[in-house]
Amino acid sequence: MHIIFLNPQGNFDQADSYLAEHPDFGGQLVYVKEVAQAMVDLGHRVDIVTRLIQDKNWPEFSKELDTYSAYEGALRILRFSCGGLKFLEKEQLWPHMPEFVDNMLRFYGDKLPDFATGHYADGGYCAALARQRVGLKFTFTGHSLGAQKMDKLGTSSENWEDMDARFHFSKRIAAERLSMRNAAKIVVSTGQEQMEQYAHPLYEGACNSSSRGQFSIIAPGVNDCVFSTVPSSADTTTAGKLSKILNGDERPVTVVSSRLDEKKNIIGVVRAYAGSQVLQERAGLVICIRGIDNPEHDIHALGASERLVLEEIMQTISEAEMRDNIYFLNIGSQAELAAAYRYFADRGSIFALTSFYEPFGLAPIEAAASGLATVTTKNGGPSEIFSDGSGVLVDPFSDDDIAHGILEGLARQKELSLKAIARVKATYTWRKTAENYIKTITGKEGRQIGADTDFPEALNASKRIEEYLNR
Repeated sequence: MHIIFLNPQGNFDQADSYLAEHPDFGGQLVYVKEVAQAMVDLGHRVDIVTRLIQDKNWPEFSKELDTYSAYEGALRILRFSCGGLKFLEKEQLWPHMPEFVDNMLRFYGDKLPDFATGHYADGGYCAALARQRVGLKFTFTGHSLGAQKMDKLGTSSENWEDMDARFHFSKRIAAERLSMRNAAKIVVSTGQEQMEQYAHPLYEGACNSSSRGQFSIIAPGVNDCVFSTVPSSADTTTAGKLSKILNGDERPVTVVSSRLDEKKNIIGVVRAYAGSQVLQERAGLVICIRGIDNPEHDIHALGASERLVLEEIMQTISEAEMRDNIYFLNIGSQAELAAAYRYFADRGSIFALTSFYEPFGLAPIEAAASGLATVTTKNGGPSEIFSDGSGVLVDPFSDDDIAHGILEGLARQKELSLKAIARVKATYTWRKTAENYIKTITGKEGRQIGADTDFPEALNASKRIEEYLNR
């Protein structure tokens, strides 16, 4: 089969230059890349379709055709222009999506792919447009949904106009509804994601969260060639780097490795440390930030939203007078990150992810596969992933609960590490993810409830959202 992955704002390249560095990218890019490669390993042809950028600040995305060296001939990165050639943040791309689809369909001509997968709201919208114009069938994988983000950020009738101007919720939620209504299947990572996220009132009429026919539950996986307890060529170099950074501190640590995004709630872990003298004495705190060696000196290199997150972290550290207990680590690649996880696991360390909500939780299973015990948010996918007791679940809105969870993880590190490794090996591999996608694509297609033959001229769910906020 010839399958395409639609991810317009997901900028892919051979070197994974910005895979987890920019707030527009993150975990969904890892997901798309790994599933695409696993599908090729199963014998299929795959295109990752994204946006062409010819901008001196983003040289990696300037070629119309690219690939990954190990998959040349079977996996292509195709880049199509829209909205000019300069880098645009994802919120700015909405008006340009029809142009993106036009250019993509012009490229394929009468040799259309067999099936498409639409990722995130913009990828789903593009897939829905392609279905409307040429009948291309698709699955929709939301990764995260706008309604939950809107609620978590405290959107109200009083601040609605400002929030919509900043995050374009009216466009995003309209795009998500179109994606849900026109998809052959909606792909979710967990049953909880299906029953909770898609049951939100703003998606009423677009999907039925209790419908087995409309959804496929497909868990993401771990690249076990990278994230495992088996040492790699990167381990020696990484160990030397970490030893220098820790400067003789031989205690276990809590490792935090996620984007500088408010919803990831890194500050929750920092505040937990600030409020617990026992925790400060028991373990150090390592915060991984790609591209930043010294947060005090290099903060200007970050975008505005990332700077705000880091500034709050640094202020909390300063006020608690615990700078000597915090270590910042610049991670350059997945191989180096996995090597760092193994290094810290050997010291009896843990990994912490305390997001306000985590649709799945790829980062903790990567850490778990590398030997770290895991302490994660109870909100979202991790509660299902670690339902067997292989991880510690905490309330991300309680600094005290986070502190207690970290202390429990440290006390049970060896036990939790062994349980989590077994859990990941048995359940979470990218090959299994790809196999389940293929089964979904080639099996019975879900009932298309209310599939739209006439698309609106403009994406706009403002009226629906305002009614929800004023209910």
